[in-house]
Amino acid sequence: MGQMRKLAAIFAADVVGFSRLTGADEDRTLARLRALRSDLIDPTIAVHNGRVVKRTGDGILIEFRSVVDAVRCAIEVQNGMVERNAGLSPERRIEFRIGIHLGDVVEESDGDLMGDGVNVAARLEGVAEPGAICLSEDGYRQVRGRLDLQVSDLGATQLKNIAEPIRVYSLQVGGAAQPKLAIKTALVTKQETSPQPALPDKPSIAVLPFENMSGDPEQDYFCDGMVEDIITGLSRIKWLFVIARNSSFTYKGRAVDVRQVGRELGVRYVLEGSVRKAGARVRITGQLVNALTGAHVWADRFDGELADIFELQDQVTARVVGAIAPKLEQAEMERAKRKPTESLDAYDYFLRGMAAFYQYTKPGNQEALTLFSRAIELDPDFASAYGMAARCYLQRKGFGWVVDREREISETDQLARRAADLGRDDAVALCTAGFALVVVVGALDEGAELIDKGLGLNPNLAWAWHFSALTKAWLGQPEIGIEHAARAIRQSPQDPQMFAMKTAIAFCHFASARYGEAFSSAENAVREQPNFFFGQCVAAASGALADKFPQAEKAMAQVRRLNPGLRISNLTDFLPFGRQGDLDRWANGLRRAGLPE
Repeated sequence: MGQMRKLAAIFAADVVGFSRLTGADEDRTLARLRALRSDLIDPTIAVHNGRVVKRTGDGILIEFRSVVDAVRCAIEVQNGMVERNAGLSPERRIEFRIGIHLGDVVEESDGDLMGDGVNVAARLEGVAEPGAICLSEDGYRQVRGRLDLQVSDLGATQLKNIAEPIRVYSLQVGGAAQPKLAIKTALVTKQETSPQPALPDKPSIAVLPFENMSGDPEQDYFCDGMVEDIITGLSRIKWLFVIARNSSFTYKGRAVDVRQVGRELGVRYVLEGSVRKAGARVRITGQLVNALTGAHVWADRFDGELADIFELQDQVTARVVGAIAPKLEQAEMERAKRKPTESLDAYDYFLRGMAAFYQYTKPGNQEALTLFSRAIELDPDFASAYGMAARCYLQRKGFGWVVDREREISETDQLARRAADLGRDDAVALCTAGFALVVVVGALDEGAELIDKGLGLNPNLAWAWHFSALTKAWLGQPEIGIEHAARAIRQSPQDPQMFAMKTAIAFCHFASARYGEAFSSAENAVREQPNFFFGQCVAAASGALADKFPQAEKAMAQVRRLNPGLRISNLTDFLPFGRQGDLDRWANGLRRAGLPE
C-alpha cells in the first residue's frame, strides 16, 4: 500500500515542563505518566473513537473521526487532570496542552500521518495555556454552538513554521487559568469549575438509594432491591444513559446535594425517594430532580399491595421515563417492563441474596449463594437467580475463595447454562452466565457470545462492559477491551469495584505487550484492593516483564498468600487465554516473578 490523502481531525498534546519534572524526580514522573495513560488517557481516547498515531516521551498524536469526538476527549482528559492534580504543589503537577485541527493529512502505509494538518495541530498545542485546548478556526467551526464551555477568540495568530496566520480559539476547562486575552465568544459558561464527567449525548439519570421508612433496618435489603430493579428497568431503554447501581449506592446513608451528585456522576437527572413496607402494603414515593438546576421535574406517590410490587416498580419507571421523554412510544415502555419472577417469596430471597453478594466478603458470598439457591427452589424458572448464583462462584474465583475446584466448575456450568436458557431476553442473566462460563468453566468463545448478546439487549450495564473488557483481552482483542472498560468506568464513575475495572485495563495492556502500562494499572488496582487475586497476578507478571523485579516479587508474595496452590503447570485452571502466545508470555512473567513450576 502507498500513501493516502484525506481530511482528518488531529489532536496533539504534550506535558508542560516535562524536562523540569523529570529532572526533579524522573522515576516518579514517568510512573505517574504511565498511570495516567492507562487509567485516564487511553480509555478516554477509546471511548471517543480515537486512533493513536504516535507517542513521544511526553506527547501523543491522535486521529479522530470528527472534531466533536476530539474536543470531547480533550475536555474529559483536562477535567480528569484537574482531579488528579488536586492537593499537589504546582511544581509536581502534570499538566497537558492540547491542540486540535481539522486539516489535510497524508497517511503512510504504516498508519503514520504527515502533512500540514499534523503540523498545525502540533503548533496549536504549543501556544495553548497549561490545562487548555486550542482549536484552529476550521476545527472550531465544527463544534461552534455545541459546547458548554467558555471560549476565547485569540484572533489571527502566527504559528511557528506555518506560512499564513491562523485564527485560534482557546477552550478553558476544568478550572484551567483564564485566558490572558479578553475577547470572549458568547457561549454558555459553566456554572461550576469542579471536575466532572461530561454529560452524555442522550438523557442521563442516576437513581439514588431510597430511604427505608419502615422503621426496621432489616428491611434495607427490600428497599435496596426495589431501587436496583428500577435501575434495571430504566437501563433497558437504549436511548437513556443510566448510572450503574454500584456508583449510585456510594451515596447511601449520606445527606447529599442533588446538584453535586449530578456533577460527580455526570448526569442531568437524579431520582430519589423512599419505601415504606408495612404488612402486605407498600408505599413508594419518588421525586425526579434536574441535577443542573436543582428544580423538581415531578414528585409522586405509589401505593399498593405487596403482591403487586412489580406493577408498582413499572409505574415508577414509566413516570420517570415519561418525565424525561414525553413522546416515548408506548411500545418501548412495554418492552421495558418485565417481571423477574411471579413468586414473591423467591423474589424476597433474591433481594436478600443481592444484599449479601454486595458485601464482597467470603461469608457474604456464601450467604448470597444460599439465598439465591433458595430462590431457585421456590421458582425454578427464575433466570436472574441462576445467573447471580453463577456469579457467586465467579466472585469466589476472583478473590481466591475456591474450595472444591471441580465441583464448583460443574455447578457453575449448570447454573450459567440454565440462566442463559431461561433468560434469552434477559441481559442480566445472559451477561452473568456468559462471564461465569468464561472465567470459571473456561468456555471463552461461548461465554463471550452470551455477553455480547446481553449488551446488545441492554447497553447500560457497567459491570457487563467490565466483564466484556476482560473477555476481549483474553480473546486477543485488547483495544476493544480498553474501550469496553472505559464505558464501564463512565457508567459507574464512583464504583467501589473500580479496582476490578482497572485490572481489566491492565489485562488489555498485557495482551498488547505494554507491560509498563499494565503494571501501572494493576498497581493502582491492588493499592485499592490488595486481596484481589487477579489484580496481584497481573501486577506480578507485567512487573517482571517490565523489569520491575522488586515490585513483581512483592505482588507474587500476595499471589502465593491468596492462592498457595497456583503453579506454572496449572495456570490454565485459573485464567482462560485464547491465544497461545498470550499464555506463554503470562507464564513467563509469573515465572520471572517467582511462581514455582
